[in-house]
Amino acid sequence: MNAGELCNRQVVTATRETNISEAAQLMRDKHVGSLIIVEERDKCMEPVGILTDRDIVIEVLAEKVDPEAVSVGDIMTSAVLKVCEHDSILDIAQRMRARGVRRVPVVSNQCALVGILAQDDILKLLSEELSLLVQVMAREAEQEARKRSQPCA
Repeated sequence: MNAGELCNRQVVTATRETNISEAAQLMRDKHVGSLIIVEERDKCMEPVGILTDRDIVIEVLAEKVDPEAVSVGDIMTSAVLKVCEHDSILDIAQRMRARGVRRVPVVSNQCALVGILAQDDILKLLSEELSLLVQVMAREAEQEARKRSQPCA
């Protein structure tokens, strides 16, 4: 499986100019913990940063800064890890671990935003895969017990 197959394609975005109050309201309205910050380049939306609810708490609320006076561009993480929609999930998980991030924008070969992939998405996939393996083991045990309970011919 690759990033393009697993990612959420309903990405909530904002621009650098969005003020923090608007960004927080957008997160609340859309029930998300992060916004992908985009700029239009070559007629496509390219991710240039990410803003998380934690960024807002640490950089604005904890510092008692007026959220109306601060823009997303002032506090977003601009060194965002982008992954290609064709990248493997294992490779992405390793890159996320190395960078210490839980969410990454997924881009096309032209760097256009196509989705967002979160650590939770990867964990869900892995738990489903592990569940399948457990079911195989249980099924194998059932078949073995059935086979051994039949008389030898």
